This record gives sequence, structure tokens and C-alpha cells, in this order.
Amino acid sequence: MSNVMNLILAEAEGRRMVVMVVVVIALIVAFLLVLLIFKFARLWLQAYFSRANVTLAELIGMWLRKVDSRTIVLSKITAIQAGLQLTTQDLESHYLAGGRVPNVVRALIAANRANIPLNFKTATAIDLAGRDLLDAVQTSVNPKVIDTPDPKKGKETVDAVAQDGIQLKAKARVTVRTNIQRLVGGATEETIIARVGEGIVTTIGSAVTYKNVLENPDRISKAVLSKGLDAGTAFEILSIDIADVDVGENVGAQLQAAQAEADMRKAKAEAEKRRAMAVAREQEMRALVVENEAKVPLAMADAFMKGNLGIMDYYRMKNIVADTSMRDSIARPEKKKE
Repeated sequence: MSNVMNLILAEAEGRRMVVMVVVVIALIVAFLLVLLIFKFARLWLQAYFSRANVTLAELIGMWLRKVDSRTIVLSKITAIQAGLQLTTQDLESHYLAGGRVPNVVRALIAANRANIPLNFKTATAIDLAGRDLLDAVQTSVNPKVIDTPDPKKGKETVDAVAQDGIQLKAKARVTVRTNIQRLVGGATEETIIARVGEGIVTTIGSAVTYKNVLENPDRISKAVLSKGLDAGTAFEILSIDIADVDVGENVGAQLQAAQAEADMRKAKAEAEKRRAMAVAREQEMRALVVENEAKVPLAMADAFMKGNLGIMDYYRMKNIVADTSMRDSIARPEKKKE
């Protein structure tokens, strides 16, 4: 009988312990829920009264996924108040992808107010590509001016030379508007600056004289604008204005002077080459004379031995040589030493 009572008491004690554990767990869960509700109560109330339709479960889910719930809720409230229908899941997914949710929402609102076709998918793609979507929309509404060349790069003017050799230094101001549809994959401002600079150099270089450019600076802008330089870029060029054109150096004269100097050096080198060749030829001929003169005694000795030259012939030749030497000395008297 005592064993049965012990078993009954043990079973009752076990049930009591289970109930206590369950109650403790329930209290802990309830406490955590109260804390979470208290934590997100303000955001939930803001969303509720703004008709943003964000539930407490979604707020707790954001907390578990480490999403900034305040950013998502305030962005959705802004979008709903502006008449945009964006879901919490869309905003949260873009946040998790590393996007700038408030920037995208403000850009969508600005595009909607300006009647610019821009959907949420395109906006998030542009934002994830690293472009400043809000600035792009603002530039699409309010065109901006790009200086060519960029003064920040250290160069103040685009330098080019006309056909008459005169250098011209030009500055241009390009008014552009963002093309939202080509923003992803489109070239940036650096491409616009480079293309406009190339067009300025080509136009000035094709001018017969620099005076034509100074008389009509707008011929540069017209020629450059007609080339369709905004193709493949994220911008649409509205106008190209020449801000300033200055006359630089006479590059043609400098090149001609340099060419003349090079020609003179080349002529001097050719003359020196011919002089050296003449000296070498003279020395060669003198060597031949000396060589042939050395053969004369041998030839005379051979003639004596063969009987072709007699002794009288030899003396007659010596007399002629002596007579020739005397005449040379009379014709060229030596200077008396002082």
C-alpha cells in the first residue's frame, strides 16, 4: 500500500514540475512578446495610422533577419502617402540585397511627380548598379551642365591646331539630361567629356584658318552636336555651348623652324660626309703616287740591265729634273727669315 502511495505522489510531483516548466516557458515567451510588442509598438502604430499595412509579425521577422525595420517602415509610409503601391517584402528584399531603400523611394516619388516612367524593378536595378538614382531623376527633370574639359582633372582648355598652324584653346559647356532607360550599362560623364573634346579638336583641325573659328565659334558646337555623341551613354545632350576660344602659339611656325633646323643639321652631316670621303680619296691617291714613285728606281734598274736605258739617257733625264727644280724655285722664291 505504501509503494502505491509513493508512486502516486511521485507521479503527481512530476506532473507538478512539468506544469511549472510549462508555466515558466509560457511566462518567458509572454515576457519576450511583451518586450517585442513594446519595442515595435511605435512603428506598428505609425504604420497602422498611415495605412502602410505592416504587421507585428513582419516587424518581428525583420528583427530576426537583422533588417532595419525603422528604415523599411518609414520608407513604406513615405511611398504610400505619395500614392505608390510598394509591398513590405519588396522593400525588405532590396534592403537585404544591399540597396539604398530610402533613396529608391524618394527617386520613385520624384519620377512619379515628373511623369517619368520608372518602375520599382528598374529603380532597384539602377540602385544596385551603384548609380545615384535620386540624382539621376533630378538631372532628368533639371538638366545639368558639364564643363569640357573637367577643371578638376587639371586641364583648363581643349587645345587644337588649325590648318594654318595657329593653336586655339577652347572651353565648352555641355548641357545634359539623364536618360533613365539607359542608366544601367550606359557610359558616364567622362565619356561625354572625352567625346566632346575629340569633336572640338576635329572641328578646329579641319578649319582652313583660325580666323574662321574665331569668327564663328558656334560652328564648333554645331559640328560636335551633329555627331550624336550621346549614343551609348546614360545622358541626352541638349546643347553644346562654346564658353571661350583663345589664340595660343603659332605651332606651324615652330614646326617649320624645327624642320629647318633639322634640315640644316642633315645638310651639315652630308657635307661633312662628302668632305671626309674627299680627304680619304686624296690620301688614297697620294698613297698610290708614293707607291708608283717607289717603283721608278726599280724600273730604271731593270731598264739598265736589259739595255733599254743608256747612261747618256739617264744624265739627260737628271738634267731635265734639275732644270725643272730650278724653274720651280725661281717661280716660288722662299721667304727670307727676319
